[in-house]
Amino acid sequence: MTARMFVAIRPPEDILDDLDRFAEPRRAADSTVRWTTPDSWHLTLAFAEAVPADAEEEFVDRLRAVADKHAPFDLQLAGAGSFPSPARAKVLWTGVAGQTDQVIRLSAAVRRAASVAGIEVDGGRFRPHLTLARMNRAQEATRWLRIFELFAGRPWRVTEFELIESVLRAGRGNRYRTEERFPLRLPSLRAPTR
Repeated sequence: MTARMFVAIRPPEDILDDLDRFAEPRRAADSTVRWTTPDSWHLTLAFAEAVPADAEEEFVDRLRAVADKHAPFDLQLAGAGSFPSPARAKVLWTGVAGQTDQVIRLSAAVRRAASVAGIEVDGGRFRPHLTLARMNRAQEATRWLRIFELFAGRPWRVTEFELIESVLRAGRGNRYRTEERFPLRLPSLRAPTR
């Protein structure tokens, strides 16, 4: 038996509330855009289509080790983009600013942990983002990008990441369930040897 799982950073509620207030007037503007909801907003560090049940415990142990080796860092939601391109967008997203090198390193460590645990993760190039909307068909997204490039959220301190199971529900989207939280810890200082 396998489970669809991902490892992600969830911004704090007040940060998501700010983005939600900014996005709210745009939601009714276009029926070809399926807007995501704040309860599903996150920054994916790694996604695994199929996590074998017998590999999950080792994966969790390895994620704990990753968290122990990474210090908290600061991010903010800012900017906008689309996949695969603005001319043929299927996904609209907001990006991050701040200590982006830290989130990139954390993602790489999480992906290595999955690999060592025998779990295959999506191998695409990592670009930290929060998905705002999906389009029913590929479309020109420049107008949306211009609007969401104006959004700049408040900075927040990333203090943990989560392992989340994604349960597909026919016709009702995905339901996310947090399996485990992993607090980031400052690297321990070793006592000098004599």
